[in-house]
Amino acid sequence: MSTPPPARIAEIRIYPVKDSPGQSLESAEIEAEGLAGDRRKKSPLHLVSVEDDVATHPRANLVVDVSTEELAGTTGQRLRLGDAEIVVTGPPSGCPGVYATVAVAGAIRVGDAIGVVLPPAETAAPTPGAGR
Repeated sequence: MSTPPPARIAEIRIYPVKDSPGQSLESAEIEAEGLAGDRRKKSPLHLVSVEDDVATHPRANLVVDVSTEELAGTTGQRLRLGDAEIVVTGPPSGCPGVYATVAVAGAIRVGDAIGVVLPPAETAAPTPGAGR
């Protein structure tokens, strides 16, 4: 049985001017407020699955190569993209994808793997009588 390939960033987009066409980028810097050069919106980042990406899409910043269902399932998770980490906060109202906030700023590139950041393991309580 083979392991499926990791999810990846398929496209990066910024929309510097309201109601103007966006720009596709090969790389970008994720800052606390969102992608560098992007105008500020309701949420720092908007991610959408390649399944939901269409020419008339409501201006998602990151197109990712996972299914719509898999992307929706990341709500509440902390994800690593390139050098950055984001926290998926939930779906926007009235359009596909998910919103995210920025936990750690950093550089990203098209093709970067997307991985779940696991919380640090809890320190185990000492076992009574251990160490005697």
